[in-house]
Amino acid sequence: MPEFSGVTYVKQPSRSAAGDNAPVEELVAQILAAVRKDGDAAVRAYSRQFDKADLEMFEVSDAERHAALEALDPQSRADTEFAIANVRAFAQAQLSTIQPLEVEPLPGVHMGHRVIPVQRVGCYVPGGRYPLLSAPVMTIVPAKVAGVDEVVACLPPNAHPAMIAGCHLSGADRIFRIGGAQAIAAMAFGTETVPAVDKIVGPGNAFVNEAKRQVFGPIGIDQLAGPSEIFILADETGDAAMIATDLLAQAEHDVRTRVGLITTHEPLARAVLAEMDRQLADLSTAETAGAAWRDYGEIALCADEAAMIAYSDHIAAEHLQVHTADAREFATRLRNYGSLFIGELASVVYSDKCSGTNHTLPTMAAGRYTGGLWVGTYVKIATHQWLTEEGVRHVAPPAARQSANEGLEGHRRAAQLRLDRLSER
Repeated sequence: MPEFSGVTYVKQPSRSAAGDNAPVEELVAQILAAVRKDGDAAVRAYSRQFDKADLEMFEVSDAERHAALEALDPQSRADTEFAIANVRAFAQAQLSTIQPLEVEPLPGVHMGHRVIPVQRVGCYVPGGRYPLLSAPVMTIVPAKVAGVDEVVACLPPNAHPAMIAGCHLSGADRIFRIGGAQAIAAMAFGTETVPAVDKIVGPGNAFVNEAKRQVFGPIGIDQLAGPSEIFILADETGDAAMIATDLLAQAEHDVRTRVGLITTHEPLARAVLAEMDRQLADLSTAETAGAAWRDYGEIALCADEAAMIAYSDHIAAEHLQVHTADAREFATRLRNYGSLFIGELASVVYSDKCSGTNHTLPTMAAGRYTGGLWVGTYVKIATHQWLTEEGVRHVAPPAARQSANEGLEGHRRAAQLRLDRLSER
């Protein structure tokens, strides 16, 4: 790990999550080419090879949707509907801030933009080791709030049946039992049974991520997601037990989860280091969480608050918690993160599951230039303009002169023609 001014390490990661991605480019390229050429037949073959699933029909029928819904226990359904309501309410509030625009910056020059929903979106819903009912909520609900005409959901054939119920409750128009890179290929190119979409969203494994990267261009994507991340910023007021609990909650996602504490207080750093070992001793998911902590965990000790903020902005963590004396003020000085959790009462877990902000967020320092999935992901801001004769008299002369200076005679003629026509009247 490169040196960073004002930072020393109580614990450093022994591996790099970004550098440990398997070389999957060639295999994914083969899968994409095969699905593009052979459609359903290729999807079926890869489903047998990778998911050990031999399905004649990929699409989940209405009867299967309702059967999955009936099988969902009442409390899980109530909790899922609670999450849907909160995510929907927050997405609706966000959408209300994205307004159409009409302005007249010069007399007779009218400009504006429309807010246009993407027509068809594909949501990849990961299967995972557990039925992650929050996953379809985060990708499908904002799409429906945005006004997307058709939402297509793909989830691995071996995903828990409750995930079908989650897709249904979230509002998916069509649901397909297709996982991995072949699902991305099917949604990108279309097959005999899967419609081609305009944009693909949702997290997945390295193969899904690579497939999204390779289809990007004619097909839109939300982002390229790496292993999950959590960092906590804390001063001497930090609670070691709470910090360790929150770090391990995220670490149990995956053995490559990146977890870290950034602090100005060495006694807290040492206490968290000890607390991690203590809590791992009786954590049921310790096999996963412990591996993540061992390989990718870090504790960075900073000389002062300025160094702590600078290092945090350098990391640009997917999830960033602030446990300082005046957390709300401190948070105003941070600029690079996926989602921010201000004060020790705000846990990432709440956002992961049900509080309303989206849990599909930028990783691998992408928080330096982008935010996470939100209702705005599903709309286009498309500009337009129209001019009166007065407007032409304002803009045509400088446009013609600039075109002539650039040697673009066709441009000059197009700009001048309308002005000449007006002078002939």
